[in-house]
Order: sequence, then C-alpha cells, then structure tokens
Amino acid sequence: MSGRPIVRVDNLDVFYGKSQILFGVGLELYQGQTLALLGRNGAGKSTTMKAIAGIVSPKRGLVEIAGEDLTGKPPYVIARAGIGYVPEDRQVFPDHTVEENLEIGYKKGPEGQDNWSLKRIFEVFPLLEPLRHRMAGRLSGGEQQMLAIARTLMGNPVVLLLDEPSEGLAPIVVQRIGELLRKLRETGATILIAEQNMHFCLGVASDAVVIDKGAIVYRDTIAGLKANEEVRRRYLAM
Repeated sequence: MSGRPIVRVDNLDVFYGKSQILFGVGLELYQGQTLALLGRNGAGKSTTMKAIAGIVSPKRGLVEIAGEDLTGKPPYVIARAGIGYVPEDRQVFPDHTVEENLEIGYKKGPEGQDNWSLKRIFEVFPLLEPLRHRMAGRLSGGEQQMLAIARTLMGNPVVLLLDEPSEGLAPIVVQRIGELLRKLRETGATILIAEQNMHFCLGVASDAVVIDKGAIVYRDTIAGLKANEEVRRRYLAM
C-alpha cells in the first residue's frame, strides 16, 4: 500500500521478566485496512497488541502512530493519539448499565473527531439498544463483546485494536461479530484483529500477518493466505 501507515511497528522485542516474548516483530497498518494478526495460542498476538496500546513496554524497537514515535508511552497517551483497544477479556464495568458503559467511554478523537454518539452506536449495534438499562455484568459473553467494541468506538479512535474478539463465543455470536466488523470496515474503519480463528478472519480482514513463537513468519492478503495451504497447515492448524 502507498502512503504512510497509521500504525508502524518495527523490530519490536518484548520481555516478561527474563523471558523474551516478541522477537523483532514488525507490521504496518494503513487507513481503511482490516489486518488480521493470526497465530496459535501463545504465539505473541496479545503481547503485540499490548505493546501497541502501551500496556507493556518494549525493550527494543519502534511503535509509531500517525508518524509519531510513541514507543513505551503510557496507555493514556497512546489512547489520546487515536488507538482504541478492546482487550481479550472485554473488561466491561459490570455494575454499570450498558448506556453508562458507553458514556464512560466517550471522548473526542485526536483531531476533534466526534463521529460516534449513543444514537449511532445503537444504529450500528441494534442488539444493544434494548439492553441499554441492563447492568453489563448481566450480559452474555457475546453481548459483553459487542459492548466492549461499542464503548471503544465511543472514544472516536483512529485505529481499533481487537484482541481475540471471537474467543469463547457461540458460533452464531461469532457470526454476528463478523457481520459487525464487516459493517465497520465498510465505513472506512481501520482495524487490527488478533485472532487464532483463521476462518473468522477470512470473511472479515483484507490482509493477514502470521506470528509464530514471537516472530512474524508470513504476510499477504487474506486471499493469498487462503490459497497457501502450506502456511495454514504449518502455522495455523490447531
């Protein structure tokens, strides 16, 4: 792709204590792209997402957002730069209603963007509107996942990071999440999805990066990955 990437990660090394988790990880995410970061459980997907979001600090390497070096900056600085992060465990506020969770997440984007309101959220997430007064802790796993994504969008992010959005959900719910992400992609949203469910990403993402044992081992379009049986068998087969 041409132009400057919105997110550029280069030569990233991350350690947990003395254990090295990421080895020279690099990827680029462009405006309007939906990029799938694929790999088996424990491959380094979540750590990559946390490094971009500022939750873990890399020992070496670069995290650049919209041309600005934000390597090692705290999460609130990276959030203000336009990164919206939906963690693997969703982390809704269980003792607040759906509507309160959404209101808590509201802020304008880094350039004053104000594209997401409660009205628009309920248009894009029609399943949430009848639940607006329900406590988030009483929602199903799928409803909490939708709420977590919606709450992050209320912060008007430039880039949406989704960590394992299909994990632990029933197939019909995974299908609904996929439909939602395709709808967001059609609006021009820029999305990075960390997933081990390759089949979920085939219908959602435009491009793919495969990570294995903390290192990037493959890059291509989703169509290219779908056609490459060797890569799928070697790095993604469960």
